Amino acid sequence: MVKGPALQEALLKRIKRLEGQVRGIQKMVEEGRDCESITTQLGAIRSGVEGVAALVSNNYMKVCFSERNAVESSSVDSLARAIAIWGKVHVGDRT
Repeated sequence: MVKGPALQEALLKRIKRLEGQVRGIQKMVEEGRDCESITTQLGAIRSGVEGVAALVSNNYMKVCFSERNAVESSSVDSLARAIAIWGKVHVGDRT
């Protein structure tokens, strides 16, 4: 469940942007555009999806933990930061 109209609006805006990017890639493929350009756009889509997932996960933690009163807000924020950092590390990265 997404709580709050501001979050819902932000998520929908990002999802619509992703939809446009996917359509753009479809057009690029139909036009025979070069692989580098297509790959660049695919990377942008991946980042966008990860951003949406981070917002939804953060919302989920805040809603679930606050409803159960199981964890203090600062602990939820700390966990959200850890997940955000983890999201920046991709399989195969050696950094």
